Amino acid sequence: MPKAFPEEFRRDVVAVARKREYPIAQVARDFGISEGCLHNWLRRADIEDGLVQGVSPVESEQLREIRKRNRVLEQENEILRRAATFFAREALPK
Repeated sequence: MPKAFPEEFRRDVVAVARKREYPIAQVARDFGISEGCLHNWLRRADIEDGLVQGVSPVESEQLREIRKRNRVLEQENEILRRAATFFAREALPK
């Protein structure tokens, strides 16, 4: 599993790479990360800064939570629907 880098470190590396004084490969090598990792960080920073369209990690987490809550509510609604049907049948005269 890749090691996690502190957010401050990521911001610093992205800031250096955005200055474009050195090639991306050189910046990645100097900071001890892979080029792919740096490209991912740059892409994520562009999304978070609003430079390109995309879903930020915060929005992605919120969407995941909303979908989970929606699933629970749909299950609860189905249970209530079945209970209403059951009790409606019981209330009918025989």
